[in-house]
This record gives sequence, C-alpha cells and structure tokens, in this order.
Amino acid sequence: MVLSSDARLRAAVVGTGLIGGSVLLRLHAAGIDVTGWDPDEPTRRQARLAGLPTAERLTEAVSGRDVVFLGGPLPTLPATLAEVAAATGEGCLLTDVGSTKAELAAFAVERGLTDRFVPGHPMAGTDQAGLAAASPDLFTGAAWVLCPAPGGLAAFRRLATLVTEVFAARVVPLAADRHDAVVALASHVPHLLAGALAGAAHRSPSRDAVLALAAGSFRDGTRVAGTPPHRTGNMLRGNRDQVLAALAQVTAFLDELAGALRVDDADALLARYAEAGAARSELAGRPYVEQVRSFRAGEDPAEVAWLHGVGAAGGHLGECRTVADGVSYLAHLPQV
Repeated sequence: MVLSSDARLRAAVVGTGLIGGSVLLRLHAAGIDVTGWDPDEPTRRQARLAGLPTAERLTEAVSGRDVVFLGGPLPTLPATLAEVAAATGEGCLLTDVGSTKAELAAFAVERGLTDRFVPGHPMAGTDQAGLAAASPDLFTGAAWVLCPAPGGLAAFRRLATLVTEVFAARVVPLAADRHDAVVALASHVPHLLAGALAGAAHRSPSRDAVLALAAGSFRDGTRVAGTPPHRTGNMLRGNRDQVLAALAQVTAFLDELAGALRVDDADALLARYAEAGAARSELAGRPYVEQVRSFRAGEDPAEVAWLHGVGAAGGHLGECRTVADGVSYLAHLPQV
C-alpha cells in the first residue's frame, strides 16, 4: 500500500512547470523521497534554491524510482515517455499530467507500456506558468483523471491510491478517448471563448473604455486568455477534432440565444438562460451517493468497464484499497 507517510516510496517528476512543479512540491511536503528534473537549467536552479531535490540529468532523476510523473509541453510527451521507460525498471509506475490523453495512450500501447503507464490529467491550474506559480495544495479536492485500460489495472490501482491519499484529489476514471471528448467542452473550448472575448475587446475601437469598465463577468470570462499562448495552442491542436466538435455545440446554443434576441422572443431567451443557469448552479455542489465495489486480483474486463462507467456518469473515486484477494473502491456517483 502506498501511503502519504510511506518514506520508502521513491518518486520523480520530469518537467517542473506549474503542474509538474506542484506535483513535486506536494510529494516533497508529504515526506516522500522525490527528485525533480526540468530541461530548462534556470528552472532547475530555481528548484534547488527552493530546497527541492533536483537532478542535472533526466536519467539521474528517474533511476531507481518507483513512480515517475511526466510533465512538459504536450508534443514532447511521447518522446519523454519512451526515454523514461527505457531508463527505469519494469516495476516503475509511469504517468503523465498532460491535458489530452488518446494520442499518448495509443503511443503507450504501441510501445508495450500499458502494464505500467497510466495516462493522467489533474484538472487544476491557473493562468500562470512555471515553477514560481506552483503550489503543493493545487490538487486538493480537484478532479484528477486517470485512464484505466485492459492490461494496466495493477498500475491504475497503485496510482489511484497515491493520488487519493497523497494529493487528496478525486480520481475520475475515464477511457482516454472519452476524456478528450469531455475536456474539449469542459476545458478547451473555454480557452477559445476567453480568447475570442479578450481579442474582440482588444480590437474594439472602444478598447480603452471597455477595459476601464470591465468588471467581474469580463474578468472571469477572459481569465484563461492570460495563459501562455504556446501552452494553449498545444492543448487545442492536440485535441483539435474534439474541440471543433464541442465548439459546434456551443455555437449552436449561441445561435439560439442570438436568434431569440434578434426577433425579440423574450420567452425563448429566458428559457435558454434558465437552461444554462441550471447547469451553472450544479457547479456549486452536486449530491452524491456512495457505492463500494470490490474486484479480485488480476485483470478483469468488468473492473475496467465499471471504472469507465463511474467517470462517464460524472462520478469519482474517493478511495482505492488493496484487500486480501483484490481491490475495493469507494465511488461517489451523482444522485439521480
């Protein structure tokens, strides 16, 4: 069992920007033997000045480790995964923190890494970048997607335990392709909309007056437009098809709003906003019911199917415990 107080666990974090840096900080704060590495020398120096164990070479950071978290720009992750896999033992658990999953999951299958690589995506962050913006508490209470796959259940169980116990996050199990479809609407399209609104204000002939009067709705709606452009661009391009499909859904709803406004249909306008408001109100808190499920040790397609179903239903795992002959999960599912 991997516990937050288990000093025997040896971890590494490759890529110590906002997300990877926050992983490094949390593992270090939990008393876990962890080493970080980043390809940027000033970032490595910054980490050392902050008292964080940091290696000069990637292979030095990951050698002999039990688990390695992979960060960095999305386009670099396949090569990083291959390099880290070659530099670590068969028993070393690998995961990533990238914002798209299907492409990297397929790469892992091609390389025969499914038994020890679990695609991951912590749904947390800010519009800031770099180690200076990292926080050890960034993931507390946050959703952290993990993608269980046939042949990789043992690795998933280990990582789910680590994420719930050390990071205090809510594990959302999803199939890799389902993840990409869901985050397209939940995370990626909002970056497009924020960019469009901020960009329109910038081009407006009344730009200065608009910015002077910008209040909460404008600031909230454009917050992620301040994300470093290269990071947003990599995210959108890495999930292009799903983002465009989700954008079509948003455009269709926006057309309904604009159409109602154009013909001065007050009832239709109010109905659309009532529909939108109902969805928005659920963010404040949803009632959940608990469900406990146990599975025997080994690979069980029913376990993978159940886990995928929990995430697809909007649920999450609060606990993953190894029992005498298998595993026991505590799931929280939205109350119908």
